Amino acid sequence: MPDDTNYDAWDLEALADIPNYQEWIISAFRPYLGGDAVEIGAGIGTLSKRLLPHVTRLDLVEPAANLVQCLEDEFVGLDNTTIVPKTLGDYLSSIPEISKDSAILVNVLEHIEDDATAMAGLFRLLRPGGHLLMFVPALAMLFSAMDTALGHYRRYGKAQLAGLARQAGFEVVSARYFDALGVIPWWVVYTLGGKTRFDPGASKLYDRLAVPVGRALETLIPPPLGKNVVLIARKPAALKGTAP
Repeated sequence: MPDDTNYDAWDLEALADIPNYQEWIISAFRPYLGGDAVEIGAGIGTLSKRLLPHVTRLDLVEPAANLVQCLEDEFVGLDNTTIVPKTLGDYLSSIPEISKDSAILVNVLEHIEDDATAMAGLFRLLRPGGHLLMFVPALAMLFSAMDTALGHYRRYGKAQLAGLARQAGFEVVSARYFDALGVIPWWVVYTLGGKTRFDPGASKLYDRLAVPVGRALETLIPPPLGKNVVLIARKPAALKGTAP
């Protein structure tokens, strides 16, 4: 059954107008997008609109009833989208295994207490050769009152997330830190300062001024740490023990 609990979308609304940051995330995923895809935790559809041009079909999975209404208002009438009002667990149990080419999760896995079971379910969902594209908050030292307010169970290390994917059976194409410039502001404002709300004005300013610089630098030199981790993982085209 769908989870009919409404989600207070203050965080999604506060971060809706950061196009440079959103495009930066999509650029990391773009080479691996395609075919029949699913976005888990579609929220208000901000990233969904950027994903659509790169896939054939897109399931938008979202459990919160008020956000499902936002998605229906935004995507109604599009033949290549399906809005699915379910939790991740309910979605995985209701759809045939080996049925998707791409699975996208942006700021979702940290909300799931049993992340290993979720990762195993995503492995079963994907076709051989399909890709898991994931973006999560990074660095346990940055865990803050804001993380608690957002409902996060954890922040990930790069090796930790890659290990979780390998444990589920994935081949890790890449696991890298993202947004190194954001580490110190997050630590000062949220970890030390204890703030529990995003400032839309500050977010816009960071998006316009810092993100283009950070993106350019990280294109040249992979950072040793970052505010987030981007994971690209692939389900092996031929699983061990199966015929070619």
